[in-house]
Amino acid sequence: MIENLQIDFFLKKQKFLFRYNALNLDNNNITRKEIFKRKCLYIINFLWLNTDFIGEVLWLIDGVKNGKSFTELTYIASCIVSCLLANTKAIFHELNEHYISNIIEDLRKLENKGTDPNGSNANKLENKQKQRIIEEETNFLNIVLTAEMFLHIVPLVGFVLRPLIQIGLTYYNTNEIHFVLPFLVVFPFDTYDIKYWPFIYVHQIWSGTLVMLNIGAVDSFFFICCAFIKIQFRLLKHDIEKIIPTSEISKSKLRFKLRDLIKWHQELIRLVNLVDIVNSKTILVNFILSTFLICLCGFNATINDETAVVMTFTSFLLTCLLQIYLLCFFGDMIVRSSSEIADAAYICRWYSTNPTFARKLLIIQTRAKIPCKLTAFGYADVDLQAFTKILSTSWSYFALLNTVYTSSRSN
Repeated sequence: MIENLQIDFFLKKQKFLFRYNALNLDNNNITRKEIFKRKCLYIINFLWLNTDFIGEVLWLIDGVKNGKSFTELTYIASCIVSCLLANTKAIFHELNEHYISNIIEDLRKLENKGTDPNGSNANKLENKQKQRIIEEETNFLNIVLTAEMFLHIVPLVGFVLRPLIQIGLTYYNTNEIHFVLPFLVVFPFDTYDIKYWPFIYVHQIWSGTLVMLNIGAVDSFFFICCAFIKIQFRLLKHDIEKIIPTSEISKSKLRFKLRDLIKWHQELIRLVNLVDIVNSKTILVNFILSTFLICLCGFNATINDETAVVMTFTSFLLTCLLQIYLLCFFGDMIVRSSSEIADAAYICRWYSTNPTFARKLLIIQTRAKIPCKLTAFGYADVDLQAFTKILSTSWSYFALLNTVYTSSRSN
């Protein structure tokens, strides 16, 4: 087995996201005591986040009853939707930890298959074309993960600093201190009392951090899986294209090579189905909630007069758009890379071999014409077309919300 695999390098880079929100990434070489500690931390984080979530829901209900402003209601609604999304991702990730361990192990085996000097693909990483494929995909993945992390941090910093800026400006203008919190919540005590405000403020900072950690951690794992599956599809495509050499080769050796490539293809199809099992329900909820979240963030960014609020929600909107776009982009990447296997079967020199071998290549081509794909629990395919539909629906909701707001102001 080869050490320092690329898949382990990327998983290690994202491990801090999973460490602090206590989600499972890989149970290999972990003692029962460590698993127990992680489970306890997960429960603590879950209760911590959802005390604020319940407080936000209560504030929204109370705000509707008491006629709070439209901007305040949409502000808290966007926070509630974010908490729902974070909860959904964390819960389903935790429920599917067995499948996740299997996915990681399968990705390691596939990478080892290409890097094992004693294996049937001994020259895989020594081939310059294949090295280029791996470098292209891993470099792109590295850029995506870095950008995703940055765009998750920016809105969180905005939510954290906005209350302090408001308190400072109020004191500067009036010489009075009016405490403000990042999120509007209802608790059975006065959250703006100096005795409670520091604790609630810190509490909400960590709740906001957990939201970003849950979403960022689960998404980054999804991106890593898709990127490494695409690498395997591209390497498989390369091998199928080159399966029939220009020089003479024995029929038995050629048959064994084709058998290995068919097994490789079957492994990848099974792996995509496994990734779909883990992520399909989460993606469905993500699609639904993102439609509302994009609408609410866009609305708050356009109608608010406070610069701090506008900047916070603008960055939040960009994060939401990037998050859902990357989900669809990586899903579309699986579709395209799996479909290219059919092209590889056609491009290879099938015409120079015997009819039996050519028929086997035709079977590979026919199967590859049915692309592997990830779904939103069977209701929609995860591809770029889904992204355009989400944007279209969000725009419709935004236009409706803006019309209602304009009408309420004119009345």
